[in-house]
Amino acid sequence: MSTPSFTSTKTQSHSTKPIQNQKMGTSGLRKRVSAISYTSTEMENLSQSEYYRKIASKYPHLNNYVRNFLGALILYLQEWMGSCALGLDGTEDEQIEEWRLLIGGDGRYLNREVIQLFVEMLYACFVDKLGDETKKPMRIFIAQNGTMSTPACSNFIRENACNLGGFILTASHNMAGPNGDWGIKYNNQHGSPATERITDRIYEFTQSIQTYTDMNGEFPQIDIGKIGITTYGENSDFIVEIVDPVSHWMQLMREVFDFVMISDFLQLHRKRFAFIFDCMHAVSGVYARKLFVDELGMTPEQLTLCNEQALEDFGGMHPDPNLVYAKNLVDKMFDSNSRYSMGAASDGDGDRNMILGNQFFVTPSDSLSIIVDYADKCIPLFKHGLKGVARSMPTSTSVDRVAQAKNIALYEVPTGWKYFGNLMDSGKLSICGEESFGTGSDHIREKDGLFAVLAWLSIIAYENRNTTPNDDIVGVKEIVQKHWKQYGRSFYCRYDYEEVDSTAAEKMMEHLRTLVEGRIAQAHPKYNFGSCEEFKYVDQNDGSEADKQGIIIRFTDGSRIVFRLSGTGSSGATIRCYIEKYVQYSIDAHNTVMNDKSQEVIKGLADIALELSRLAELTQREKPSVIT
Repeated sequence: MSTPSFTSTKTQSHSTKPIQNQKMGTSGLRKRVSAISYTSTEMENLSQSEYYRKIASKYPHLNNYVRNFLGALILYLQEWMGSCALGLDGTEDEQIEEWRLLIGGDGRYLNREVIQLFVEMLYACFVDKLGDETKKPMRIFIAQNGTMSTPACSNFIRENACNLGGFILTASHNMAGPNGDWGIKYNNQHGSPATERITDRIYEFTQSIQTYTDMNGEFPQIDIGKIGITTYGENSDFIVEIVDPVSHWMQLMREVFDFVMISDFLQLHRKRFAFIFDCMHAVSGVYARKLFVDELGMTPEQLTLCNEQALEDFGGMHPDPNLVYAKNLVDKMFDSNSRYSMGAASDGDGDRNMILGNQFFVTPSDSLSIIVDYADKCIPLFKHGLKGVARSMPTSTSVDRVAQAKNIALYEVPTGWKYFGNLMDSGKLSICGEESFGTGSDHIREKDGLFAVLAWLSIIAYENRNTTPNDDIVGVKEIVQKHWKQYGRSFYCRYDYEEVDSTAAEKMMEHLRTLVEGRIAQAHPKYNFGSCEEFKYVDQNDGSEADKQGIIIRFTDGSRIVFRLSGTGSSGATIRCYIEKYVQYSIDAHNTVMNDKSQEVIKGLADIALELSRLAELTQREKPSVIT
């Protein structure tokens, strides 16, 4: 047993009071950095404090908002451990050799401070309470530099039996830096986002917390940049292990995909196939070169990596892979002289993706449908077929038609990856996706941006399996248009109204609820309405219910309008309006189906949506913040 680097058991308890607005949403807790930081005046006043002088070099910026929330998380873990691991798939306490927890994140501003503080508070609680109650060592895995993508975290938790799950310090696609957002989410021991039962329990602790405990600033600084193991405590039973953020995930990708097939295609068409990937100065920069160059063998002539260096503020970029915020990538792909056959981008924590062809955009809904259609042909993980497929309710119904044609079970769930995870854990689901640029499968329990990129590279390699170096490549556009000819096309668009006054947003939703139960058809007889309902979901795995998940307005031709409030913002409310118009392919409809101006096709539905919702009137917002 190694000599511990720190053995003190002198903890310090600090009195505190509950702080409002600490309830996790569908993707964890997200707050403005300013909300969790001391102001300059507060820091100046605190500089007179002996305690603050002790901690100033480790976490000078973090105010009590973070300490309270981390204290509540620890109370939840303490309850979990004290109950002898109830819920760990029937595992008995005697079978647990040590408690394991992962801390990862997207590398954004303040994450390093939070990691240091969190480990100090965990150690304090361990020596003060948890050690006596559990009699088990505790191992804290920390991603090197605090940076590990959300999908890689999900895989690491599963692969390394992290029976306490993991905390991922991310605000996903939200901006970072001193003027940006900070966030944290909890994934359970299966690598899935926490269920509402868990997040509700954590929230209860945030509203009842009276004290939190630390080591009074005496806990040594952790070098999270150096891979290795350090032990703490008199019995060396508190272990901090800094781990490689890439290697475990990369090995999984080698098992999921046929890297040889992809590499052979890239080598064969090295003069014709060029690929550009935008890392957006976020976590994917840690993975991209190792994947595309070291594993797949892309040459400098083939590969362009944009914004590769991972930065705490994402270079001032909004790390959201869509047509607005990935403008640099979009401009390069849509240039009339673009040399690139395929382009892609991922977001802050690496779980989202955008796929582009030469002067061609693939909607996330189409991307999901096409991956499902090709999965058993070219992705080894699915060579024996798919157990089932699923989409979030707002996602277009494109994948429904693929599932029906292939006789695959289809599930429609609320927005939130945890619902997919429950279906996966019950053995019902193989591939799933969301319209918000999220695609994944049961290889992990999170969406995975680079998984989608590899799926598309696999599809292109498969379609070009019989070509020669002199042949034109069957590219992204050709693959999508072939799909439309077989299944028809769902023209799809999303209007985002960000940072809307929360009261006004809810008033609009209340107005829409008055249109439910058929009254909409009576109020607007000139439209061919089919039905109107508020989406409610009963989880098939744990029986939990999720209501008020969005208003769905259906039309008799298969088109839809959906309104819902999003839980991914850090302030105000985000209203999302989804518009889908289905057109079945025929010779007569060829020009319509292949139309590259989606806005023209859906304009009539968009006008109906704005009229029915009274959005402009009720929110005083004339235009959306983003259209995708």
